[in-house]
Amino acid sequence: MDKLLFGDNQFFGVNHMSEEKARAQSMRFQDTSAIIEVLDVAYDEGIRTFMCTTHDRIAQVCDHVRANPQRYADFEFYPCMPYAHKYANAVTEHGMLGAVRRYLPDEGFLDAAMRGGMSLARKDIEGITTLLVDAEMKMFAGLKTPVIFLQNVVVDFLLGLNFKEAFRIFADHVRKAYGAEPGFITMNMPRLLDVLEELGIDNPVVCANINKIGFRMCGGFEAYEHALKNRRFRPIAMSVFASGAIPPAEAIEWVCRQGIESIVFGASSRGNIRSTKQLVDKHWPATAPA
Repeated sequence: MDKLLFGDNQFFGVNHMSEEKARAQSMRFQDTSAIIEVLDVAYDEGIRTFMCTTHDRIAQVCDHVRANPQRYADFEFYPCMPYAHKYANAVTEHGMLGAVRRYLPDEGFLDAAMRGGMSLARKDIEGITTLLVDAEMKMFAGLKTPVIFLQNVVVDFLLGLNFKEAFRIFADHVRKAYGAEPGFITMNMPRLLDVLEELGIDNPVVCANINKIGFRMCGGFEAYEHALKNRRFRPIAMSVFASGAIPPAEAIEWVCRQGIESIVFGASSRGNIRSTKQLVDKHWPATAPA
């Protein structure tokens, strides 16, 4: 994995500290061309990986990248699924059957539908899970997706239910169907690592809040410190700036010393993208994982 990944929160009005800023960002990026413009800036600054949700408008970004293969020869997507609002809106607009038809993979519609139907009849969670993953991956057809993430809204819900086998189902399907590494986003990294170790999912890719002040680090700062020093996994740090509570230089210098694999960040200006890249290049230790 690259040491710096570009996220998409800023494109869809997500800001954990300021609703006003979130609304302004949402308005700015109503047109997909504005998203592509910022992605081009990040790409030209040497950031090659876009860690994104499966929002409908990401499908338009995918279309643009497919249409310009020479421009984006090294571009990679790290899909994060599911995007729950997308399904809720689709059911409202198109009805249940229309929503299912819209998001199922193009090929093998009947087979996929039967797989889902039989799964529901038999309460076959594996069949339902793989069907939904395939539906989410439809927009990324033909693109590079070396890591595929399960979103924290699902990961942490499954942890709460103690439904551990779902993580094994997801991991196996992602590897077999897409030749990709399974990734997991969580708000409780210590608890998730316990479960993944119990399941025998070795050296997993785990994205979690990791920052100097413990912002949104459920499970406790000390537990995260212990995990980073003693557990075998590939950590991706998000919320490293604690939504602006930590000065950028201080935040990056600290997180680069924690033995992480990558940092995911969001920005909407060339200046912020460039300065973040420069800070990471400056503080990333030579012995850190590449």
